[in-house]
Amino acid sequence: MEYKVLSNGVKMPQLGYGVYQVTKEECERCVLDALKAGYRLIDTAQSYFNEEEVGSAIKKSGVPREEIFLTTKVWIENYGYDECKASIEESMRKLQTDYLDLLLLHQPFADYYGAWRALEEYYEAGKIRAIGISNFYPDRMIDIATFARIKPMINQVEIHPYHQQEKSKKWHDKYGIQLEAWAPFGEGRGDMFTDPMLSEIGAKYGKTVAQVILRWHLQRGIVIIPKSVHYERMVENFNVFDFELSADDMEKIATLDKEQSAFFSHYDPNMVEWFGKMVEERRKQHDCTKEEKNW
Repeated sequence: MEYKVLSNGVKMPQLGYGVYQVTKEECERCVLDALKAGYRLIDTAQSYFNEEEVGSAIKKSGVPREEIFLTTKVWIENYGYDECKASIEESMRKLQTDYLDLLLLHQPFADYYGAWRALEEYYEAGKIRAIGISNFYPDRMIDIATFARIKPMINQVEIHPYHQQEKSKKWHDKYGIQLEAWAPFGEGRGDMFTDPMLSEIGAKYGKTVAQVILRWHLQRGIVIIPKSVHYERMVENFNVFDFELSADDMEKIATLDKEQSAFFSHYDPNMVEWFGKMVEERRKQHDCTKEEKNW
């Protein structure tokens, strides 16, 4: 395993297992398989609705808690100081742990400064080993890095060969904030897994396109959390520490950059509006559920 040392000195595995879009029914089994395959960084979030299954898997795995680097994320509707504190306690209850290795703010909307103050408080109390952000573009990253009391240690964003975030990486390097890639394969969009150049490079090393992509991330210094529900793929994704891409191959992959998201832009007013409507709808559903319980 290769590691990255965060700005506060915390050592983080550079390759982990993410559970985004892993169903509640499959999640416990998948996390157990990932830990069996050797993964020690596990990434979940409040909005994935599978924290309880992750916690159960960790408990059943037999792997000592201190050997696992556990990450979760606070969702927008839990932003604000008091709401965030309550959600942190709930996440730790679901994950069956009394501390988190990394806690991120999931999106750069609503009262993220109030939520950040809660993260700072838990960090200083020793209940969170590292704190960070997710989906914060360089402008908002610099905003919170400049004006918050404690600077984020990590930013989890979309990074893959078709959206390499080279300019963003320079800004994060300047501020000492570690980049972590969600969707390190871009979910295969744009036929990435059959890309001729990546296929040719893979054949050269006797590796799959997926392994080439993960190795490319590692050599750029990016933390990665690939997801699979198949044990053999988990093992394949973990088997990327026995080769190194040449400088020439790294330069070739750099030419694949389309410099645009394969998913959505947080700068798009329509997307920001969509997030707002989604959060409002979830709040209404939550209020209805509370009323039914109190009936």
